[in-house]
Amino acid sequence: MIELEKLKTEALKLLREDEEFRYAVAGLIGLGEIIKRLEAHDEKFIEILKRLDRHDEKFIEILKRLDSHDKKFIEMLKRLDAHDEKFVEIFKRLEAHDEKFAEIFKRLDTHDEKFVEILKRLEVHDEKFIEMLKRLDRHECEIAELRKDMDRGFELMYRHISALGARWGMMAEDAFREGLRGLLEREFGLKVERWRGYDENGFVFGYPSNVEVDVAVKDEKIILIEVSSHIRASDVFQFKRKAELYQRKTGRKPDRLLIVTPYTDEKALEASKMLGIEVYTNI
Repeated sequence: MIELEKLKTEALKLLREDEEFRYAVAGLIGLGEIIKRLEAHDEKFIEILKRLDRHDEKFIEILKRLDSHDKKFIEMLKRLDAHDEKFVEIFKRLEAHDEKFAEIFKRLDTHDEKFVEILKRLEVHDEKFIEMLKRLDRHECEIAELRKDMDRGFELMYRHISALGARWGMMAEDAFREGLRGLLEREFGLKVERWRGYDENGFVFGYPSNVEVDVAVKDEKIILIEVSSHIRASDVFQFKRKAELYQRKTGRKPDRLLIVTPYTDEKALEASKMLGIEVYTNI
């Protein structure tokens, strides 16, 4: 114990007084610590290298994934380029459509002008139609007045025929017809002519025969007249067939059909109304 104390005392003295000894001890003490610390650093460095290796692997994986992403990005760029081309084509077609729509609108403007012109012409036609209706009203009034004149003429004819009957007695049918035709010409200014045509198909009488009918022209209107002392329903239908044969043969449609007779039965009057034939009995 005493020797240890002496050793310590000597050691401390050497450390204070002997510089070489002091450096030697310091070196020994520091080198061991350094070695320990180096060993610890080596372990940490090895750990760092291991972590770096792991980071390298992850970095390589990241690079591989980036390569894949680059390929996808390149593909995406190619597809975008294709889309750009399609959009360019679409815009070109839209421009063409715009031109077509502009042309359509121009044509529509032209059509609008034509439609306005049509409306103007329709207004003119409406005015003409109104004027025509007015003229038709005047014509109807004139026809009504003509009918009155004919009624007065037939009344005058009745007096003449009555005088003839009183003087000569009952007249033959042909004489009666001729007398009435003469009165029509004198009293109404109608030029009555006898039309004759051959009915080869037997349309009027049911067998081929010559057909006769009286024709008068008044104000460029064709009037067919049937004159008889007595009219039956069969005579009315027969007169209608004569008018149809006249139209087929001449190509001219009669404007009026007149039957002049002092006597007609009820069935004949009904047939006349149904066929649009005027019947005058006040003679």
